Amino acid sequence: MSGTRRRRHRTGKVVLVAFGVLAVAAGVLAATGIGLPGGGPDPAAKEPPTAQATAQVTKQTMVDTKTENGSLSYGDTGTVKAALGGTVTRLPGPGSIVARGSALYKVDNKPVILLYGSMPAYRTLTVGAEGDDVKQFEENLAALGYTGFKVDKLFTDATATAVKAWQEDLGLDKTGQVEPGRIFYADGQIRVDDLKAAAGDMLQPGQELLTDSSTSQVVIVKLGMDDQRLAKKDATVTVDLPNGKSTPGKITDTRTVAESDSSGSGTGGSGDSAKTKIKVTVSVEDQSTLEGLDEASVEVAFTAGQRENVLTVPVSALLALSEGGYGLQIVDGTATRIVAIKTGMFARGRVEVSGDGLAEGMTVGVPS
Repeated sequence: MSGTRRRRHRTGKVVLVAFGVLAVAAGVLAATGIGLPGGGPDPAAKEPPTAQATAQVTKQTMVDTKTENGSLSYGDTGTVKAALGGTVTRLPGPGSIVARGSALYKVDNKPVILLYGSMPAYRTLTVGAEGDDVKQFEENLAALGYTGFKVDKLFTDATATAVKAWQEDLGLDKTGQVEPGRIFYADGQIRVDDLKAAAGDMLQPGQELLTDSSTSQVVIVKLGMDDQRLAKKDATVTVDLPNGKSTPGKITDTRTVAESDSSGSGTGGSGDSAKTKIKVTVSVEDQSTLEGLDEASVEVAFTAGQRENVLTVPVSALLALSEGGYGLQIVDGTATRIVAIKTGMFARGRVEVSGDGLAEGMTVGVPS
């Protein structure tokens, strides 16, 4: 064989070259003649060129992001139950918004009024009553514009006078007392989600009338358990809307839920197996961006982490070393060597790397 054959140098032990290097190993076997008839090198074969696909070690900020499908929702629903018996004479339609001081529904043509508060109505409020529920009711009465009484925990004659004015405006008997069935407390405005009764129905106390929800839309995303790193409460996300616009969001709740798998892929073939998911709720501050998009499908871009000014290489440059861990093939002119490295964050086809002597601008081999 003419010419001078360069000596081969082996550095490190690479028994498995990750991400496509097996093809390179096959080429080396062919070039050295292993497996050819006669068992020796092919006299016509030339030394394989040392040049291969290469990449530079770069320093950059890495961001671990992932986009998942989600849907707009009005969140969890609650149930409004009747506190009075009688005939339903009015119910709001699904999608209706009910605010403080408005009739939530009517029984025997008399309104049940929505007020704001966390404590449910549980007793008749009359002169001499004292407690947090009295203060909660008086706060609502004052917010509706009624005056002449002091907002505190005591129901006084002055409170009763204001109540009579309130009752007159509602078309109720002016008793000066507040029956628990005449008011319904919620945290704020409510949206009617679905009706459980109809006008003309005869009610019994405790019977379901309707389901209600928040008036603000949220985004619901179901993540697999392997994406738990994305579900960080209070983390910011980007919501991509079907109209081509984007709006920022914030993760307000995460919880683990079991969902029925109806795909028919269960071991029993019935498709009734359950899958564990992470239900992520994302709030959107600018609700105007969601107008006209009720229950629409959206995409949510999560950011799981960020690494500032770290060395990175393409993931395909990683080599799996026989002694464990990963290495890189450093290319320096016609010479190459294998160095062991540690990996960090993976993102967008690149990986964070660190190791002795590793520096920005170095050239590494990328198996094809």
